[in-house]
Amino acid sequence: MNSALRVTRRQFLRQTTIALGAAVAAPAIVPASALGRGGARAPSERITMGFIGVGGQGGGHLLGGAWTYVAGGYAGRKDVQVLAVCDVWRDRRENATRKVNDHYAEAYGKGKYKSCEAYTDFRQVLDRTDIDAVLIATPAHWHATMAAMAAAAGKDIYCEKPSAVTVRESQAMLAAVRRYGRVYQAGTQQRSEYDAKFRRACEFVRSGRIGKLQAIYAYRDGGAVFWPQRFGPAKPIPAGLDWDLYLGPAPWLPYDGNTGAHRFDIGELNWGQHHYDIVQWAANADDTGPVELFMENDRSCYRYASGVVVYGKPYPGEPVGSDGGACFVGTGGRIAVDRDALVSDPPDLVREPLRPDEVHLYRSNRHADNFLECIRTRKQPICDANVAHRAASALLLGGVVKQLKRPLKWDPQAEQFVKDDEANRMLSIAKRPPWCI
Repeated sequence: MNSALRVTRRQFLRQTTIALGAAVAAPAIVPASALGRGGARAPSERITMGFIGVGGQGGGHLLGGAWTYVAGGYAGRKDVQVLAVCDVWRDRRENATRKVNDHYAEAYGKGKYKSCEAYTDFRQVLDRTDIDAVLIATPAHWHATMAAMAAAAGKDIYCEKPSAVTVRESQAMLAAVRRYGRVYQAGTQQRSEYDAKFRRACEFVRSGRIGKLQAIYAYRDGGAVFWPQRFGPAKPIPAGLDWDLYLGPAPWLPYDGNTGAHRFDIGELNWGQHHYDIVQWAANADDTGPVELFMENDRSCYRYASGVVVYGKPYPGEPVGSDGGACFVGTGGRIAVDRDALVSDPPDLVREPLRPDEVHLYRSNRHADNFLECIRTRKQPICDANVAHRAASALLLGGVVKQLKRPLKWDPQAEQFVKDDEANRMLSIAKRPPWCI
């Protein structure tokens, strides 16, 4: 053996001792945040995220708002690293990106630290292999298309409501999430937030506290999307706005100064999924839908196979229910719930805590926490893609009957209207290439 390669036992032990000493000393120069100390998670344990749409709702999720329930939004969480911000408005994306980077620089003591990048085109965010999940808070006509594309790109998804603007694109979103095995959380946060008022109401109803459930007052009408036809001279497109990407699946329209999130809405398309999500939960209909639809006093109404009738209007004289809630009427009383209150008639129906032998539903105390935990565990979140699809479908079916103004029969298994070609054509809407899913 070559003497230059020969190592005695004494030399080996001496070298090993030196190496171990260096290893023990080394952590003194590693930031605590990199090791997960001081309440921080190590970088390898953080969920990396991209944010698509950072206007009012998306900006609140990113940096803190009334609907995030976490100080500083996702950027303020120690278990999340925001790597990308995307918006068709240049000022929005650049301002949000700067705030995220400034926050991280201050939080981790790294001066001009920069980890978050700004993008105009969401496809560049989806192309990044270092991003685990995306939060979609664009105008509604983009939601299902982006969610399906994000699933195909291997991203987990938090998507604002409504989950879709047609039943067919909602089905396509659900199929993509299932095919690619992604976690999907709908932004119908009432199942998680507001001191569990909505969950408790649904548990009481499904446990028979009001006797047999007969009717639900949803307080909101059905909703739909429409593509307006607009001709004539256009206004100049503002510098810093990608108008083509704003329109996306919508037909080309001349710029008219309107970039409101709800410009293509009919009825309660924006707000209604909050209400119908709770209607579905209380009616034990998360895997199904109504079987008949009709109009009453210009409001869409539904009948389920169980015999429960859902009215798209308030319960007469009951103020509770307007803020995201509903009123449930049974043979033995009624329960009404919204974000501010949970009441019943007689009053004691909701005063006694839920008993062990009554119905206990999925418990989530924070919507964002539930989403992130399910990313780690691969469990289904409380408002998963199927729940979102069925709640959105209920809302959108009301939009169809609202436009046709005649009774319709619906097959919730086949997901089509029974022997009604005109109504079935309204389950989808033409999309501008290449945004067909």
